[in-house]
Amino acid sequence: MKTLYPVTYHPFTSNEIRPSGWLRRQLRIQAEGLGGHLDQMWPDVSQSAWIGGDKEGWERVPYWLDGFVPLAWLLDDADLKARAQRYIDAILSAQQSDGWICPCTDEERATYDVWAVFLICKALMVYGECSCDARAWDAVYRALRQLKDHLRDHTLFNWGQSRWFECLIPLAWLYEKQPEDWMLDLAVRLRTQGLDYETLFACWRDQAPRHEWTQQTHIVNLMMALKAEAVFSGVSGKDPDAFAQRMLAQLTAAHGSAVGHIQGDECLAGRSPIQGTELCAVAEEMYSCEMLFAITGNPQWLDRCETLAFNSLPATLSADMWTHQYLQLENQIACTAQEDPVVYTTNGPESNRFGLEPNYGCCTANFNQAWPKLALSAFMHAQDEILSAVLVPSQVEATVGGAAVRIALETDYPFKGALCYTVSCAQPVEFTLAVRIPGFAQAATLDGKPVVPGEIARIRRVWSGETSVSLTLEFAPSFVAGPDDLYALRRGPLFFSVPIRGQKTKLEYVRGGVERKFPYCDYDELPESEWRYGFHDEDFTVVEREIGDYPFSREQPPIALRARMARVSWDTLEGQPHVCAPAPKDRTPLAEEDVLLQPYGCTTLRMTRLPRV
Repeated sequence: MKTLYPVTYHPFTSNEIRPSGWLRRQLRIQAEGLGGHLDQMWPDVSQSAWIGGDKEGWERVPYWLDGFVPLAWLLDDADLKARAQRYIDAILSAQQSDGWICPCTDEERATYDVWAVFLICKALMVYGECSCDARAWDAVYRALRQLKDHLRDHTLFNWGQSRWFECLIPLAWLYEKQPEDWMLDLAVRLRTQGLDYETLFACWRDQAPRHEWTQQTHIVNLMMALKAEAVFSGVSGKDPDAFAQRMLAQLTAAHGSAVGHIQGDECLAGRSPIQGTELCAVAEEMYSCEMLFAITGNPQWLDRCETLAFNSLPATLSADMWTHQYLQLENQIACTAQEDPVVYTTNGPESNRFGLEPNYGCCTANFNQAWPKLALSAFMHAQDEILSAVLVPSQVEATVGGAAVRIALETDYPFKGALCYTVSCAQPVEFTLAVRIPGFAQAATLDGKPVVPGEIARIRRVWSGETSVSLTLEFAPSFVAGPDDLYALRRGPLFFSVPIRGQKTKLEYVRGGVERKFPYCDYDELPESEWRYGFHDEDFTVVEREIGDYPFSREQPPIALRARMARVSWDTLEGQPHVCAPAPKDRTPLAEEDVLLQPYGCTTLRMTRLPRV
């Protein structure tokens, strides 16, 4: 056995990939927003026990570093790199002589949830790939060697038990570079002590929300676990794609949203458009999809990843990324505290408020991985094939057959359907340029020839000098059916919503010793425009604009659809003045008007699942 799990496509590193166009701007917004400043203003990072402070010493600094490190190196930003280095150096210098790496006393080790060990090793792996610092490999080696012995006496529990498979990712990184037998022992120990998701879904009994908190129905655990059997498949010998496909199908049927994510307001929440899904779940499902594609080569996983990245992810972040929600709702007429009792299955009343750490702070730290890891998935490689995997503006520089090759992708996708590749070679070299054709395109043409949506198209030739290759994607509006005879409108990679104009109220206060003040304060937003609509017909007009300073701007989105809509009778939920009812009480058209629909990811207040009247 040469790997802990098979790999069809290998990612490039931050030294080989560079984001460009709107994607680079999006990463810069993240650096200028909340994620780029947590080490300067959020006590759980700025005063963390990981760097000798007295605040949280478990998952939050590792979560943050897992996104902040690739962000710094992708932007090649000296200040961001130096700030990341401060944390890395402190963590490495504090590692114990026996390899234990987390900030706790020897007496506390037995009750310390080793989920943080998995997570810091993942962050150090990313740092090692970005920086080429050999200390990272050595630190992960020692930490995981110690973990193997630790698990002999202290069986996995709680979050570590639920997320055992995450540890296989840094373990495989070690094994690929220096395979040793103890690593296989640790892989099996993790699998056998961890939660058995295969049995859970073979005997699945959670088709309906339970309204109780369990590890087995926790939405973030489940979105991570999509890749559980895939990252163990090199040891088990099982099909790396089979379990993920079955698990996703079961979750989608019972808890799928119309816009693509699985709904869980902490735990599985059913299919109602007024139930939420957690931001951490979106970030983790994106990463699972990226891993599943790299392992299986199945382009379906990147179709799903793009759907999440271009819809669910930006919808739950403010355009300037200074605030975020814990939960996003498809039909969201207000972002404020709910009345008691709340609609959510297990979350608190402030969960869909935009702010610093609404409901709980895990998402504050963890959302930072989503955009940088998407950028790192833009191009991948296999032997002498370079694949344009996620169709975002970027470039890659690599050596193929001894020749230096540069491939740059210029595009406004997902807002437009034109993509242009420029292939530059220092000397003539034969290799394959592969392009993933999104499955949600109606038709596609690559280099002047029709190609099949949902597949990977390949051009093999001897490349010399500079060559341009164009990809044209055609999109058509279509309705996605959901429960209660409600529909979401999709055009290519984007879903569209009725935007609701809102009145924002800034909330500055201190709670639990954590200050909220502008620009990292909280906000309430209440509706100021009509939201009670249904789709009147199927005639939509595309309105295209230039991408502005904020790619997912609420005020000037890069694309919109002009639609004829009908007003209907639609109440708020009884006892909840800021939550709409799951469906309208009467679908009789009351009036007609033209409405400019915006991409779901370019809305804060919105109505997405609507009747066709």
